[in-house]
Amino acid sequence: MSARKIYPPTPSGKQYVPRVRYQRKKVRRRNKIFIGVALAGISLISAAAGALLAVTMSESSPLQQAKLTPEEKAVFNQEEIVAKNSLKIPELSRPVNILVLGIKVLTSDLDEKPAEDLGYHALVNSFHGLSDTMLLLRFDPNAEKLTILSIPRDTRVRLAEQGVQKINIANEYGGPALTTEAVSNLLDGVEIDKYVRLNIQGVEKLIDALGGVTVDVPKDMKYTDFSQHLYIDLKKGKQHLDGDKATQFLRFRYDAYGDISRIQRQQMLMRSVVEQTLQPSTIVKIPKILSVIQSHLDTDLTIKELMALGGFAMKTERSDVQMFMLPGNFSGDGKTGATSYWLPNRSKISEIMAQHFDVVPENQIASLDSSRITRNGYGTKSSSIYRDSQREEWYSHRSLERNYRNISIAVQDSLEDPEAVQKMVSSLREAGYRRVFISRNWSEPLDVTRIVAQGGDDRAAAVVRAALGVGEVLVESTGVLNSDLTIQIGKDWQQRSLEVQEFR
Repeated sequence: MSARKIYPPTPSGKQYVPRVRYQRKKVRRRNKIFIGVALAGISLISAAAGALLAVTMSESSPLQQAKLTPEEKAVFNQEEIVAKNSLKIPELSRPVNILVLGIKVLTSDLDEKPAEDLGYHALVNSFHGLSDTMLLLRFDPNAEKLTILSIPRDTRVRLAEQGVQKINIANEYGGPALTTEAVSNLLDGVEIDKYVRLNIQGVEKLIDALGGVTVDVPKDMKYTDFSQHLYIDLKKGKQHLDGDKATQFLRFRYDAYGDISRIQRQQMLMRSVVEQTLQPSTIVKIPKILSVIQSHLDTDLTIKELMALGGFAMKTERSDVQMFMLPGNFSGDGKTGATSYWLPNRSKISEIMAQHFDVVPENQIASLDSSRITRNGYGTKSSSIYRDSQREEWYSHRSLERNYRNISIAVQDSLEDPEAVQKMVSSLREAGYRRVFISRNWSEPLDVTRIVAQGGDDRAAAVVRAALGVGEVLVESTGVLNSDLTIQIGKDWQQRSLEVQEFR
């Protein structure tokens, strides 16, 4: 499915390079091992990293290990992403979409076995395997937001010449170009500008280079796989994790929701990395971080582009970092022997792409007033775009179709205060919200109540916050999955409840 891009055209009026189908090569067999990555850290430290790299390397040299054919390069948007000005620090000229892939390859995945038999499946510094972690990052200087969309590795897609497949196999069949095509087709034809691939060794070293990361581990995690020399042993509670323990946190396999629970942990770790990386103290760690990026990173981004992306991310407020997951459902219970997929919810995907990625699907464009279509310098309808106000109007109409009072809201207690929970439920119902239920407690005590929009609908969350008068809105997938919004009660709600009670 194709789509119109929303942001204005370049002054030159250049058209975007169309995607070109290319021949895919079938390579090594699937690698079914999960990789969790703290990939947000890469974009957040890129500016300072690029400044140091520019001393020894050309700013126009991409940190690329893979060699793409001209046809594969044509899959990506070729428009310049860095503003042409006299500033010493590069800046983004427009919103930019980056596809980030996390790869893990073992010796058992290779066609040619190593000469020495280690007696177990060792890690290989390679990018030619399943992309078990897949993120679409949007750096938007217009909205001043950084958006991260997690795509489950089991998402069902149709690949040319391969038929119906799980999306994580696209990297193994056709590398970053085929994966980009699959993601774009899945997401209403969104344009993807660049790609980043990082393997598991790089994740561990990146966390170590950052000095570790503090995370609230939601439960005890214990798992052993002798065939990989994988030993996971984490205790519940807030703690500081080094690179090894952080990858344990990400690679743990036994959860109620399988890969979806792992995506939730990814986002928990990414949120922590984002908050801790947005500190001046990170700058002194740049030399060590650089070696990690160069050794385990494959990207078509140049140094100058990395500097621009990182410079933008460094200035992004915590509340403007939004993380959510591709809407969908499991295809079955996984017990019948049939292949289990994550089935995309097309309608909700369209809402997310319109609200957060400025993409209007083709089938919706036809229903809009043709007078609102603006033509570029070539006057071709195929390159028509919608102004921000028109896209906003389109999304507003979609939002009005949903009665926010009909959304489902899960309430979680972080303070072990049943009375505060009951007051929250009562207040929501008095405000007209009928689908409210109490879920499991949140493991970390909170000072500020969180209103989590796990489906990406920050507008609905803002409406609820206005009704409650407390809390902060977070867009991330760490809430209760079978709800539209999750409210995690903090101390501010306790205080407000007492004030209301005294007033009455």
